[in-house]
This record gives sequence, C-alpha cells and structure tokens, in this order.
Amino acid sequence: MHPAVAGLIGACLALVVVAFVLVVRRGLARRRMLEAQGNAVASAELRTSMDLLQSGAMLVGPHDEILHVNEPGIVLNLARGSRVGFATLLDKIREVRASGTLYRGTIRREMHPGAEPLELAARVAPIGNEVVLVIADDESSQRRVEAVRRDFVANISHELKTPIGALSVLAEAVEAASDDPDAVQRFAGRLQHESSRLAELVNQIIDLSRLQSEDPMLSREIVDVHEVVTEAVSRSRERAENRGVSLIVARTAHTYVIGDRWQLADAVSNLVQNAINYSDEKARVTLSILQVTSDNDRYVEIKVSDNGIGISQEEQERIFERFYRVDYGRSRDAGGTGLGLSIVRHIALAHGGSIRVWSRPGQGSTFTLRLPAYLGPDPQESALAEEEWKS
Repeated sequence: MHPAVAGLIGACLALVVVAFVLVVRRGLARRRMLEAQGNAVASAELRTSMDLLQSGAMLVGPHDEILHVNEPGIVLNLARGSRVGFATLLDKIREVRASGTLYRGTIRREMHPGAEPLELAARVAPIGNEVVLVIADDESSQRRVEAVRRDFVANISHELKTPIGALSVLAEAVEAASDDPDAVQRFAGRLQHESSRLAELVNQIIDLSRLQSEDPMLSREIVDVHEVVTEAVSRSRERAENRGVSLIVARTAHTYVIGDRWQLADAVSNLVQNAINYSDEKARVTLSILQVTSDNDRYVEIKVSDNGIGISQEEQERIFERFYRVDYGRSRDAGGTGLGLSIVRHIALAHGGSIRVWSRPGQGSTFTLRLPAYLGPDPQESALAEEEWKS
C-alpha cells in the first residue's frame, strides 16, 4: 500500500477514535447531569419528609458531610455545623455505609466525665449512593424527667412552707404591734423580704419546671456570647454595688452558640449572683469568655471566678442539687433559694453543654459553663455582606 494512503487511513481512524471518545464523554456527562437532577428532586422530597418528623433526623453524604438535619436533630446534637455531632454516631454511620445493613439500637454519648450519658434510640439506614439516613429519639430524657419530678415534689413542699409560715407569723406580729410604729416598720421590712424571697422561689420553680420539659428551650437562635455576659453583668450590678463587690469582665472572645439567649443570660446571672452572695465586701468577681478545642470539637467557655469563701471537695459533689446550700444562713440572708445552680445545670444540658466547678475553702471558686460553639459563618459578616449587596 502506498505510504500516503496508509497515512490517510491512519488519520481517519484517529479521527474516528477521537470522535467516539467525545461522544462517550458527552453521553456520560449527560447521564450524570440527569442522575444529579433526579437525586436533587429526591433530596428535596426527603428533606421535606424529615422536617415533618418529631424524631431527630439527619442525612449524611458519602464523605460524612451533613446533607440535611431537621430541628429535633439539632437539639439532639446529631450535627455540629457540617459535621456529625459525636464520634460514636460517626462510627456507626461508617459501619452501616460499609456493611449496607440497617442498624437499630442504642447509641450513647458521654457529654463529659461524670455526667449522665445521652442515650439515643437510633435507626441508621443506608439509602443508596453511600448516603446514610439517621433517625434518633432521646430515651434518657424521659427517664431523667420522671426522676427529677419525683424528687422535686418531695422537696418543694418544705421549701414553700418556710416563707409562707414566716409571712403568716410576721402578719400576726404586725397586727399585735399596731400601737408601736417602730415595730410595725421593722416587721413590714421583714414581710417585704420574705415576700420577695417567696416570689423568687416561685419564679425559679416555674423556670426549673420548664427546663425539665421535653423541649426546654423557648427559642433557638445564633447567640453572641459577649451579649449574654453583658446582660448578666447588667442584671447583677445593683447587687454587687450593695455588697461592695467589683464585677470585672476580664477576657472576651468573639464567639457564638446556638440556643435561647435569655436562658443563657439567666444561667450566667445565677453564677454571678452566687459569686456575689458568697464573697465578702470589697471582693471581686471576674468573668471571661474563652474558645477551646476538645476531641476535635470547638467549645465556648464562660468562666465566673470569685475570691470568696470557697467550697469543700465534699460539698462540690452536691452543689448542683436542688435546694442544696453551702452556707444556709448566708444564702437565706441574701435571698437565695437553693435552685440557682440546679437551673444553671439544666440550662447547660439543654444546650448540649456542661457546668463544672473548681474551688478551695478560703481561696474562692471558679464555675465554668461550657457550650458547643456555633460553627457556621460569622453572623455579623453575613449581615454586613447582605447590607452591602442591598445597597
């Protein structure tokens, strides 16, 4: 065969091969596009269905990325931003993806050493294309609520009888001393003190009852932690001035959490007011906000430190119990109810966090409220970008 003819045939074959490859590539690209469109529709339908569930539900992609999580799932900490919420759940998701079989059982998460673990009744199922669906319910919360209610009813009757009985006695004393203006004024002052204490006790009972419900948070939003600390300091300023205690905000970090702004302010206020009550005159109470990393997770820590009377190691085990007081006389004089630290603990748990204490008698105490950090985009930067876009 003439070399020119052979070259022409070779060139033609090469063009045919190139054209075939291009056609195959275009066909594959079109197929992937159609599959992606089909998956998008299915994903939208699945997301809508997940949002209608009362159980926590989360859809996890082939690379452990969060495709969707509903609101109950956020409350159960199934997700942290774009990541699976905790290691034991992630391990189970990977196991189900690899085996292709449904898992139905309990998944436990220890929030922190010594705390009651979170027990989730979970169903983890592969649904194709290495996507895994998680549906979970908190079994431990119901048992915890029932136990708390039983103990609460047992304690509350005694705590209410004390101020009510005092009001009755003081009312009789005022009536008997009607001819003595000084005595009437003294007894009226005591009446006002006891009625304020009773009102505070009733308000805290209501708060604690709400925190022990199945859905303790009244709202969920992105919360600026510095604003929470500022609100707590504002609420406590008058009490600090009356006792000659200095309130100092030492260190602040620009941090956010997901939760109920006013509940978090209540928690920090209770810690600050406790520190004021158990400090001597001219003492100082210091607040700080820190960002910490633990087990590859980011947290925000709010620390409240005082140089007051301190707490013994034995009493530190009980201070978060309802109605427990380190110094009953000092607490009663300050109008304390013995519920403040219990409320702080319940608020911390409702937000997926924890509360711990370091203290030594005569050296003061430091309470640390730890909360999961918000991992999304900075809300302030997002708001500025939106304003610039609108303008």
